[in-house]
Amino acid sequence: MIPLLETLLTTGCVLCLGVSLWVFRERLLTADIPPAISHPVKIRILDFLMHLTITWGHIFEKLRICSMPRFVRFMQKTLTIKKNPEVVVTDLRFGTIPVRLFQPKALTSSPRRGILFYHGGGTVFGSLDSYHNLCSFLARETDSVVLSVGYRLLPEHHYPVVFTDCLNASIHFLKALKTYGVDPSKVVACGESIGGGMVALIMQALVGRTDLPQIRAQVLIYPTVQAINFQLPSFQQNQNVPFLPLDFMITCACKYLAIDLSWKEAMLKGACIPPGFWKKYRKWLSSDNLPRRFRSKLQQPETLAPFNEAAYLETKHIFDVENAPIIADDEVIAQLPEAFLVSCEMDILRDDTLLYKKRLEDQGVRVTWYHMEDGFHGCAVLFDQKLFSFPCSVSLANAVVSYIKGI
Repeated sequence: MIPLLETLLTTGCVLCLGVSLWVFRERLLTADIPPAISHPVKIRILDFLMHLTITWGHIFEKLRICSMPRFVRFMQKTLTIKKNPEVVVTDLRFGTIPVRLFQPKALTSSPRRGILFYHGGGTVFGSLDSYHNLCSFLARETDSVVLSVGYRLLPEHHYPVVFTDCLNASIHFLKALKTYGVDPSKVVACGESIGGGMVALIMQALVGRTDLPQIRAQVLIYPTVQAINFQLPSFQQNQNVPFLPLDFMITCACKYLAIDLSWKEAMLKGACIPPGFWKKYRKWLSSDNLPRRFRSKLQQPETLAPFNEAAYLETKHIFDVENAPIIADDEVIAQLPEAFLVSCEMDILRDDTLLYKKRLEDQGVRVTWYHMEDGFHGCAVLFDQKLFSFPCSVSLANAVVSYIKGI
């Protein structure tokens, strides 16, 4: 019995070491750490740990022990939740949707501002816990009631669950603002990454709703607003920058949209885009619409592969407005509330943010733009994570607070 246990233990140790060395070598060779990122060693360590976790998740999924997304989220619980004595935190459920309410402890004689928050994570990462510190900070620093929405995730839940969960939770909150001591004229919607995309979608979905309080402003932190054009300069420049490599991003998009991964290459090359669609919408999706400083002469312009009808039929829901808020009608865009957009120089979604900024401005929507030269995708989730935090994480949080307090 003892020799068998020793053999199993040795085999397990060798396997763990082998997997770790393989992931370390792969990330050392492929991960791109731009010079502008502060603490490059720290980000390499975090990048290695993230990909090691994802790799073990895939192994456990193959062995039918646990799905990759569930394992990743289990490991993400190692992030520190900081208790703030100035904020009361309450876990609730709006029907089947878990939400977390952050309320300042200090007494007030008048209703407070309200913030709806949708976390990021590409439906693989992300939870109420992982964005707890940021939401607590927003509640305290802006003296606001913050509602964080814990929408359902992969692998069990696919499109359009994230959108419907966020929309339903938002409507529930807006109908009960007095219960939470919130001023109906001072509600802000805020989201990061896919959560930022949810902000865009929900703001559009609520246009014309006279039965609900109007959202005062929208805060979109490096949002994803389309999954159509993957040839923008930021996709080319930052395709291997942590923490959102291009391959992982398109894999998450395919899994959420229930698109077979065999169509990834067609999506990357634009083979699924009908010529008529591109002719109509390139005015909003093409890199020609980006500020000149973000269009390097060395970058290849969009060159769509020959149209593949089979690829289009398998991926055609990427052209729905519910998955690409940037292509919404002008009449809808023009009625949106003022916006605060955050972009990061070393983020694969940088150009999504810039294109949506222009889209809003072209329709007369007031936009405040905050660009972080040292920023990278995912820096928001690292806010107030002690050794794992970065200067750009703090700058981002402070900029959002400053904007919200100023409206």
